[in-house]
Amino acid sequence: MGNVTQTGIQKRRASGTLADQVTDVLLHEIKGNKFPVHSRLPSEAEMARRFGVSRTVIREAVSRLKSEGLVGTRQGSGTSVLEPNIATPFRLDINLQDSVQAVLRVIELRRGVEAEMAALAAERRTEAQHARIKKAFNNIKKAERAGQDGVDEDVAFHTAISQACGNPLFTSLLSFLSQYLRTAIHVTRTNEAQREDFSRQVHNEHAAIMDAISRKDPAAARAAALHHMESAATRIKAADAAFWTQDMDKAVQRLVIPGG
Repeated sequence: MGNVTQTGIQKRRASGTLADQVTDVLLHEIKGNKFPVHSRLPSEAEMARRFGVSRTVIREAVSRLKSEGLVGTRQGSGTSVLEPNIATPFRLDINLQDSVQAVLRVIELRRGVEAEMAALAAERRTEAQHARIKKAFNNIKKAERAGQDGVDEDVAFHTAISQACGNPLFTSLLSFLSQYLRTAIHVTRTNEAQREDFSRQVHNEHAAIMDAISRKDPAAARAAALHHMESAATRIKAADAAFWTQDMDKAVQRLVIPGG
């Protein structure tokens, strides 16, 4: 792991690739104004010595910061911190040591989004869109019967609802959030699969959302989606200590560093 954990990462989550860890530290130092706007980052060689990693790792970390619009490079001028602007990509900061709290924060964020999507879908959906929602719902059960985790099918169900709400911004937002939602859904579905009553609850909650959309009842759809999110949080809180294995904690870490 090199010397990278000596820079302060050990105070955070000491896992993920070396590039993940270096990116994480530099990101928080930029946000914390250790490197103010227009200041230059240390050279590749200096940062490689500081973190105890290769210059290739430093280049990858800087490349990630560039892709987020946080820094820029110019020949002969090194790497400088850029002015914040509206083009800077949005990202979620879910850096938590506690796996339970990390998942609960994503579920909490989903509550308002999912509730309004369901309500608008109930109000505006077409017959074709309703058929897609129903098909996605049935695909979840098929995946479960085939012994699969159903994560992709679960995401597809909620995506079908977003496409039926008549506002493409919801689908765009859900697409962005999918990097976080996919991991959170994986964790919640893994937990729910341990207990038959949990799996049955999820099935019934999805059915209630679909039924309300089918009946074109926005209030019922909103309530059903909220209930689904609140129940997901309750199920995560009910997971016993044995559920939070090292592998599951590593899965949750992808909420902190998506793609890590």
